[in-house]
Amino acid sequence: MSLTSLTQAPSNINPGVQSAKLQTMLTLLGSPRSSFDVDCQPVTNATLKKLMVLEDVGPFRVTGLKPAVDDLRKIFADVKANDSELYQSLGTAGMLCCRLVRGTKTGAISNHSWGTAIDIKINDQLDRRGDNKVFTGLIRLAAFFNTHGWFWGAGFGTEDAMHFEVGDARIREFYTTGRLGGRTVSVPDAAFTIGDRGPEVRRLQERLNAFGAEMKVDGIYGPATHAAVIAFQAEKGLKPDGILGPKTAAALGL
Repeated sequence: MSLTSLTQAPSNINPGVQSAKLQTMLTLLGSPRSSFDVDCQPVTNATLKKLMVLEDVGPFRVTGLKPAVDDLRKIFADVKANDSELYQSLGTAGMLCCRLVRGTKTGAISNHSWGTAIDIKINDQLDRRGDNKVFTGLIRLAAFFNTHGWFWGAGFGTEDAMHFEVGDARIREFYTTGRLGGRTVSVPDAAFTIGDRGPEVRRLQERLNAFGAEMKVDGIYGPATHAAVIAFQAEKGLKPDGILGPKTAAALGL
């Protein structure tokens, strides 16, 4: 079967790996810039800029956050040693790109903005986003990324199989091992808020609907989800901050 043959994504996507939460990224790395739109713009955060590197990671060169680029070098070394056919097929559509998540207009900052996400080509082709089918080569590749704590975008509400990003736990590990420039901050709780996306947000939306929210289940923590969480919190006597923390998650049965 060709590496670019299309098939359904497997059911066990990203075992043990969560996408990096917006709160985690903003707290541990700061905002890359003061404003975002749908187009790529440069990093203006001076501290963050110092952590960006242009380096060879094996099959190609990338510009991204230094510890994320180091991870890529290890990931692709593993691919080369264990799946040479796949390794020879790899290319990229880029890593660092300060913009909003495609298809959103407010709040959802792409993790490309921190140089912690990469879009992968297979035999110079990009997997089509949102058709719920994926290249077989990307399924093979995902296992290598997951092993190193990276999240595969096929697990988003809108399938994005070309996309891989550093997972939440791995970003926190970068911080606790002093690889994020020596910033001293309080590590945030594992909470979801506006701008986050992924299967956990989809489950949140399903639970909100079970309590009568009647909202679209798209896996994106946008304004409608934020408002529904606030309404649920107010009804249950919780702090109405729109953040899915431990108490709100417990009340929802998550």
